[in-house]
Amino acid sequence: MSFEADLLVWLPNLRRYARALTGDQAWADDLVQDTLERALSRTRLWRPGSNLRAWLLTVLRNLFIDQLRTRRELPVADETAPWRDLAAPVTEIDGLVLRDVQRALYRLPIEQREVLLLVGLEELSYQEAAKVLGVPIGTVMSRVARGRKHLRALLSEDTVGQGASLKVVKHVS
Repeated sequence: MSFEADLLVWLPNLRRYARALTGDQAWADDLVQDTLERALSRTRLWRPGSNLRAWLLTVLRNLFIDQLRTRRELPVADETAPWRDLAAPVTEIDGLVLRDVQRALYRLPIEQREVLLLVGLEELSYQEAAKVLGVPIGTVMSRVARGRKHLRALLSEDTVGQGASLKVVKHVS
């Protein structure tokens, strides 16, 4: 396979990670496009035989951080965040739970959110996540533990509302 064909294999993973990081479909699509452009223009930096997915996720993450710096903003749980208006399926309890998890995820500090997305969503090992993030494996382990604990706390709160934490609705069969 060619390098370009190998890139296409990882496109769904890049889109999923970008959407989870940004919370905005248009921004995520732009971020993936920028990632692919950067990867294609810097193929000499990729070592054949190494983990292409980890390399692409690193490029995507670095571009995301650069864009946050340029915008001078961080994705936070404010009333204008695009994920606030996502509609949950009316008849599906799972949709409500997913919406609550998504809202809680965006309330986490960026360091905890990105490591949970890499380990939980993209199924990277702690070692792979450490490489993508450029931090020691112990830092990844610590961030995962703190992120999970923080996420659990956000999802177990009893109140829902403006500025309040989120509550998981459990389906009883």
